[in-house]
Amino acid sequence: MADFLKTGRKIIAIGRNYSEHAKELGNAVPTEPFFFLKPTSSYITDGQSIEIPAGCEVHHELELSVIIGKEGRDILAEDAEDYIAGYALSLDMTARNMQDKAKKEGRPWSASKGYDTFTPIGAFIPKVQIPDHGNVDLSLQVNGVTKQKGNTRDMIFSVPALIENVSSIMKLEEGDVIMTGTPKGVGRVLPGETITCDLTVDGKVLSQLTFPVIGRPNPKHR
Repeated sequence: MADFLKTGRKIIAIGRNYSEHAKELGNAVPTEPFFFLKPTSSYITDGQSIEIPAGCEVHHELELSVIIGKEGRDILAEDAEDYIAGYALSLDMTARNMQDKAKKEGRPWSASKGYDTFTPIGAFIPKVQIPDHGNVDLSLQVNGVTKQKGNTRDMIFSVPALIENVSSIMKLEEGDVIMTGTPKGVGRVLPGETITCDLTVDGKVLSQLTFPVIGRPNPKHR
C-alpha cells in the first residue's frame, strides 16, 4: 500500500471531527459524521511546495489519514479494522475565504479544498506501527512556532465509526484515503513560511514532514 498515492481513487475528508475545532470556526458540533471529497491531483509529498493562489486566505488543517487496504461497502464498525492497511500524516489546506463564501451561499466547498498542492501527505505507515488509532499525537509548526497540537482521542467519531458511515454511502476501494478531521489551532499561512508537522505514537515520531509555502505561479506570466 506504499503506492496509495497512485492507486487510490478518492480522498474522503471528514469535517468538524474535533469539537474544539468546530467551535473555533463558529460551527455547531456535529451529531453524525459528514464529509467532502478532495481530488487526488491535490496530493504533494514531503519537501514539495504548498502553493497559495492569488486572492486566497489559505489555512492549515493537520490530520491523521487512514489508508484503505481492500474494497468494501456497508462495513460495520466492528469489522472496520480489517479494511485498514495503514495511516499517513496529512494536511487539508483550505482557502478559508472561498469556503466561507460558499457556506453563506449554500454552495459546495470543492473549490476551496481542491486546489493543486492542497493535500500534503506523508509516507505510508503500516497499521502495525499504530496499534491504537485512538491515541495518536499530532503537531504542526509554522516557522518553528507550534500552531496545532492534538491527540486523536479527542475525535468525536472514531475511525471505525467513520469507515462504517462512509462505506454506507459509497464503496471504499484499495488506496482510498479517509482524512479524519483536524484539532483546534488552524490558521493562515503565507508565502515564504514553512510548515513542519509530525505524528507521534508513545513518544516515537513515525512521520515528520516539511512543506515550504510559495505563491501559486501565474500562468499569464510564464
